[in-house]
Amino acid sequence: MFELTGAILRRLPEAIDLECIRQSRMGLEKESLRVARNGGIADTPHPAAWGAPLTHPWITTDYSEALAEFITPPLASSGEALDFLADVQSYAYRLLEDEFLWATSMPCVLAGEKSIPIAEYGDSNLGRMKHVYRVGLGWRYGRVMQVIAGVHFNWSLPEAFWPAYAALAGEEDPRTMRDRAYMGMVRNLQRIGWLVPYLFGASPAVCKSFFANGESRLAVFDESTFYEPYATSLRMGDIGYQNKKEDGLGIHVCYRDVETYARSLLYAVTTPAEAWERIGVKVDGEYRQLNANLLQIENEYYNTVRPKQLTGRLESPAVALLERGVRYVELRSLDVNAFHPLGVDETQLRFVEALMFACLLADSPGLSGEELDEINENILRVAHRGREPGLELRCCGRPVALRDWAQRVLDAVLPVAELLDRVHGGQAYEDAVDEQLRKVLAPERTPSARMLDEMRERGEGFYDFARRLSTHHYRYFSERALSSERIAEFDRLAAESHLEQAAIEAADDMDFDTFLAEYFAQTYRALEG
Repeated sequence: MFELTGAILRRLPEAIDLECIRQSRMGLEKESLRVARNGGIADTPHPAAWGAPLTHPWITTDYSEALAEFITPPLASSGEALDFLADVQSYAYRLLEDEFLWATSMPCVLAGEKSIPIAEYGDSNLGRMKHVYRVGLGWRYGRVMQVIAGVHFNWSLPEAFWPAYAALAGEEDPRTMRDRAYMGMVRNLQRIGWLVPYLFGASPAVCKSFFANGESRLAVFDESTFYEPYATSLRMGDIGYQNKKEDGLGIHVCYRDVETYARSLLYAVTTPAEAWERIGVKVDGEYRQLNANLLQIENEYYNTVRPKQLTGRLESPAVALLERGVRYVELRSLDVNAFHPLGVDETQLRFVEALMFACLLADSPGLSGEELDEINENILRVAHRGREPGLELRCCGRPVALRDWAQRVLDAVLPVAELLDRVHGGQAYEDAVDEQLRKVLAPERTPSARMLDEMRERGEGFYDFARRLSTHHYRYFSERALSSERIAEFDRLAAESHLEQAAIEAADDMDFDTFLAEYFAQTYRALEG
């Protein structure tokens, strides 16, 4: 069970200048589905005025041409990250025509797999690779689950933190300390990862059109909506994008340290899988997937949290980790908060920051296969039944009440929140923890409960609820002021992104087959090294 000893917190301010912690950086990635006025997924291309999704730093696409992704740079505070996210979405809205951005994680009215356009990235080999990867996801898992939206939170401590922290821990090499601490954080975030959908899950209901035949084991809310009475995040449940076939396909990712983690991903990228071989790779001259291996590329392996390193344009993420270690950690389990125009608010981000810092500072033993099974089962239980009175989870082979476990985690996070308040001034972090405790004690305060309550009170199904809030957010962004300097900056970035994409296309000097062979050669070299 997640524990944080008081000793490390007492010694930390003595060993490390708290001003150093102020230099921590955070960033956001928020997915939003573009929707036509009739409520269906937009069938128009990614707006050219937004820039080229292959090369624009802050506006791109995820799986679908209609699934926009808005990104912030690493910034000093949650407030700065939210301000930038608001600016980039305000800019995007200024250029939308007869469309709006969907307010929830779960998608709107669907008309089958073929109604979901796969993202395009131009004619370069790199652009084709990104497109074919998504084609492969569709063949392997279906397109529908790929258009579920989420918010990713990226967080890192400054490089200046690690020498002092290494000395505190009796470690001579700061990079070794950094990688060990970040991987410990990753393991701990998995252990208590169920807490995130409980507190912030906002997808307890889904449009019936999400299911191809309009049938589901979920309960019926009304003629257009399925739900589960105590669900928190169906996005994180077994209808969302998970590696469901992992056991049968033999994907076993190890979180012991950076090297074993990266190598286990590289092994999956280079190991053939019979199930995917049956799909075919290049059929009648058209690629259906990048390869027929367990994973096409590392990003196909879904998890709620990832250790990350910045990559070169043609560098594999796992190779980057092997070469340079962990740069930051990405938490991927946040639903889009339908009640906020940005999909996330500052109190939530402050709590998540404190939670991640606490997970870094806490002891973090290795994860056994049995514990990984418990982690997966706990996530599913909370996703589908998280607000159920008396719900029990599994911890170390024993049942434990969700409420009791959640309170223990919050008790451990509170001293870290107090430390962050010393760093930044005020008590905003402590208040953020207190707000989450109120949700634990009163589940009706969670976003998932509020969403279902509002749907019942207004007599709305999921579609009507989501469309109403989407309309409210449209008005918010349409009326929000944006400085001329910011508009000029985004205009410049859009223009530069198109030029950069054209330059990449012009520089291609090999056919696509050769390009793929050279790209994947780095994974084999890394495994041999």
